[in-house]
Formats: sequence, C-alpha cells, structure tokens
Amino acid sequence: MDANLKLCKDDIGEAVDPSLYRSLVGSLMYLTATRPDILFAVSMLSRFMTNPERSHWGAGKRVLRYILGTINFGIYYKKVSESVLFGFCDCDWGGNVDDHKSISAYVFSMGSDVFSWTSKKQSVVAISTTEAEYISLAAAGCQALWLR
Repeated sequence: MDANLKLCKDDIGEAVDPSLYRSLVGSLMYLTATRPDILFAVSMLSRFMTNPERSHWGAGKRVLRYILGTINFGIYYKKVSESVLFGFCDCDWGGNVDDHKSISAYVFSMGSDVFSWTSKKQSVVAISTTEAEYISLAAAGCQALWLR
C-alpha cells in the first residue's frame, strides 16, 4: 500500500463482493506469519471486512503486487552465538481516520532474527502522542516479560 494512502469506512465508491474481499484478506493474514513486512497493510485492510469498497480492493491488490515483486523475501533463521533480546516499539498518534485511535506496533529479535511482532489498534483514544507511546511501550513490555 502507498504510505500516504488513508483508507476509511466512509469512502464513497463501488462496493465489491465481500466474500471475495474476505478471502483476499484472509490469505494475506496467513502470509503475515512469514512476512512481517506486510503486517501493517494487512491490519489496515482487515478493518473493512463488512463493507469493502473498490478503493479497499485496490489496496489489497497492491499488497499482492508487492508480494509478487518481493517473492524471495521471508524469515531466515541462522545460528548465532549472541543471544541478546532486542525489542522495538512505536505508534502513530491518532492514525486511524475513522475513530482517531492510534496504532501500536512492536518487534522483537534475537541477534538478527525477528521472531515476535504485532501491529494493533489501541483500545482507547490517546489525548497526546506521549500517552500513545506509553500504551505502545506497555504492550511491548508485557511481551518482553513473557519472552524472557
């Protein structure tokens, strides 16, 4: 998906077959197990399962074209002597145009191997970017404790 594309539920456009759209998004969700690079785009597409429009379908096809162009990408694990856990988290404050909730994301790696990641809409509307970052940090901290 284009980084500047803002999908919303109020898009005025031609409706597409919901079962076909759900099939596309479900297949993309399956791919996120080995392709964390498409996780955010699939998360955005999954918000429009009930009433998909032509713009949502076009964004899904764009993700498929990206996958086709990066078919050799994937997760490769190699043995390393360094076993230090690294974690990174971030969020976008009020990034959802429909309800102004923020999107939290984190990724954990050991050495250069990524093994745990997520991208999720926060359950509350943060009133500042600091609050949104703290919510994201709390989720990543819980995951770090569990991984430890």
